[in-house]
Amino acid sequence: KLRDGELFGQKLAHRRGEDTIRSDGLKIHLSAKELVFLGVGRNLGAGLYIVVGAVAKYVAGPATIICFLVAGLSSLLSRLCYVEFEARVSRSSSAYVCSYVMMGQLWAFIVGWNIILLFLIATACTASAWRYAFDSLIGDHISQALERTVPLHVPYFLATCADFFALGLVLLFTGLLALGVPESARVYRVFTGINLLVLSFIILSGFIKGDPHNWKLTKQDYALATAVFTHSLGPPGAGGFVPFDFEGVVRGAATCFYAFVGFAAIVGRRLLQRSISLISLLMCFVAYFGVSAALTLMVPYYQIHHHSPLPEAFLHVGWGPARYVVAVGVLCALTSSLLGDMFPMSRLIRAMAEDGLLFQGLAKVCGHKEIPVVAIMSSGSLAGIMALLFEFSDIADLMVVASLLTYSMVSFSVLGLRYQPDQNLSKSKKTEEETEMELVLQGRPLDSEPEAATSNILKNLWFPTSTTPTQKSAQIVYGCAFLLVLLLTLLSLVLAQWPSQVFSGDPVLTTVAVLLLLLITGVTAIIWRQPQSPTPLMFRVPALPVLPLVSIFVNVYLMMQMTSRTWTLFGVWNAIGFAIYFGYGIRHNSGLKHP
Repeated sequence: KLRDGELFGQKLAHRRGEDTIRSDGLKIHLSAKELVFLGVGRNLGAGLYIVVGAVAKYVAGPATIICFLVAGLSSLLSRLCYVEFEARVSRSSSAYVCSYVMMGQLWAFIVGWNIILLFLIATACTASAWRYAFDSLIGDHISQALERTVPLHVPYFLATCADFFALGLVLLFTGLLALGVPESARVYRVFTGINLLVLSFIILSGFIKGDPHNWKLTKQDYALATAVFTHSLGPPGAGGFVPFDFEGVVRGAATCFYAFVGFAAIVGRRLLQRSISLISLLMCFVAYFGVSAALTLMVPYYQIHHHSPLPEAFLHVGWGPARYVVAVGVLCALTSSLLGDMFPMSRLIRAMAEDGLLFQGLAKVCGHKEIPVVAIMSSGSLAGIMALLFEFSDIADLMVVASLLTYSMVSFSVLGLRYQPDQNLSKSKKTEEETEMELVLQGRPLDSEPEAATSNILKNLWFPTSTTPTQKSAQIVYGCAFLLVLLLTLLSLVLAQWPSQVFSGDPVLTTVAVLLLLLITGVTAIIWRQPQSPTPLMFRVPALPVLPLVSIFVNVYLMMQMTSRTWTLFGVWNAIGFAIYFGYGIRHNSGLKHP
């Protein structure tokens, strides 16, 4: 039994050798220019054309600009950690593969499984958004027909009607991807180029036709609008630039993170390619900032159309023909985004299947190009079913939680790995530590051994015995890092549930928050005192350990804004994942085998 228990633990922590990584698999054979198009096209989709309208109308008003800024900064912090994480494994830049090599099998499965969820939901949401945009051009005839013919009288977390249009769209693009990457990449570049041109037109037009008074609206303005529009108005809030206060900005930032989740798909082996996602992120933030500003200047936030905000905005300002130009850009953007969602998903599924963590039939390829047809068809079918049954708004937050968790795990990994001993020196360092401990014990009476060991551990917390990482210092860092995650989660929970009480000086909650901050500061200082690995990397996260910890805190704080329904669905997805892993993956993986 002990032998079986040891083997089970070894399987969970088993790390894949870097020399076992194939040169293909998750490697994407695209040029630097094509990767820029992939990064921009992947993110300038539903997050820009649908989410921006919903956040502005119901959550944050004109302060949607600030929401995108907060979400963008969070994504930037996570992306910096991603770059160092990728730099540690020269033959691959997949977060899943890097986790398998550096952190172990179970950690890698959790990362990979949640990235699959991210892409599945992104595909389903983008297909639904495509239908919304197209339907608005033809007078909502598709929605009316679906509601009449295929209504769903089922629990509230499903759509009001089965969206067969979105299902057919996903299946269509699944077939396109199955034809091969080069053909899809050409279409992708064309649609992304059209999208960028239309975005430029939207931003310029918005600032020309915009009214600054729309950032200073009052309740009197809302009352006048109510007399004209008897329905479809959003809540007025308190008016002004931030009508829904700080809580609205934070909640909006959590939802706007949807727009930044696609940078995990931008991978490459060279430093230039690794920096492409940072360039893409900056370009996308400029677009988000400009479009959200233009939209809220053109239309009062409570009058924004929920499903088709930008085309309807031009109709509102009297530029009716322009709405068709914008609609073409919206459809092109959503098309390229749909391809960008499905493009990396099938390759991740194939990689996990080749490792035995998912069913090995998913790893089958077709033709000399080794297209993962089975993975493409299965993932496309599942995404299509999600688009068929779920509303956009009900599953968008689920994707945000999955991406924030994945980014947080990467930031945690970077924090721990920087303080790990070099593999070539670990054995000699371990010998030095054992010799030191023996000398300490020999010079003290037998009854003082526990006190000596305790004193030595406490001393090492602040005064490490070596200038390079050792097994002991690495254990200290991992222990402190896990403690910090717990403390940061508690602090995020307090700030998310009782923000006004904390900042207004409630004696109990303010004391709890201050104590948590003091503990976080102290534990962070202990990590800071530990020696870092001198191993040269192509990129190293600056300001360690602060930057990864800030990234984790912001991500967790945004996760705390999600509803209990979102967390329930997230728990169901991961329960299915663990059932697959412990029921199949741990017995069929390509790592340790039973003797």
